[in-house]
Amino acid sequence: MTHEGIDLYACAACGTAFMHPLPTAEEVTGIYDDSYDGATTSYFAKVDKKIRRSRRRMRYLSRFIQGGRFLDIGCNGGFMVEAARERGFDAHGLDIDGVSIAYARRHYPNNAFFHGTAESFAAGPEVPRFDLVYCSEVIEHLPDVQGFAAAVAGLLRPGGVFFVTTPDISHWRRPRDLLAWDAFCPPSHCIYFNPGSLRLLLERHGLRVVRRRLAFKPGIKLLCRRA
Repeated sequence: MTHEGIDLYACAACGTAFMHPLPTAEEVTGIYDDSYDGATTSYFAKVDKKIRRSRRRMRYLSRFIQGGRFLDIGCNGGFMVEAARERGFDAHGLDIDGVSIAYARRHYPNNAFFHGTAESFAAGPEVPRFDLVYCSEVIEHLPDVQGFAAAVAGLLRPGGVFFVTTPDISHWRRPRDLLAWDAFCPPSHCIYFNPGSLRLLLERHGLRVVRRRLAFKPGIKLLCRRA
């Protein structure tokens, strides 16, 4: 399939769909440099709603792990990080958008925030292991999902929990016309998983899927443990 000069392919073995060529890491960074107009649009225009949603999700995740170190990969304005701190976690967040990180540091100063990628964070000196790593609607933006999954596995302590969400290209409610799907937005979203292909990726890196949450909208929600 070709759309506006972008070719989309699907793996014959697992069904994962992806752009070709995939964007470079530098191109991805450029896409998300101040992508919310000085932290005023999108999530930042509905902060109260985001905080309430983050607290609900932390209540759910606390059923599986009650405390320790928490990391949100793609933390945006730090809303989930603050909700984790409120639940008693030593809370950390990272994002490639420096403006979002500046907002998070300004509004939620009791948490730790890192400007960069999961890979660069994991490669840093004296990086702690985390008990809970959270990553919502991020992996579909990444050109190197193998490197990302390896970084996540390296950041988790053995037995630690990884919770990930992403659009589901195989979901029964996805529009038949791919162009009508609101999650189809290359080059921002450059890779599209189905539940089986995402499980295959994660388990290849020692992240064993233990629960899949029902998603009424076309999405995947997986809870994993580090082997």
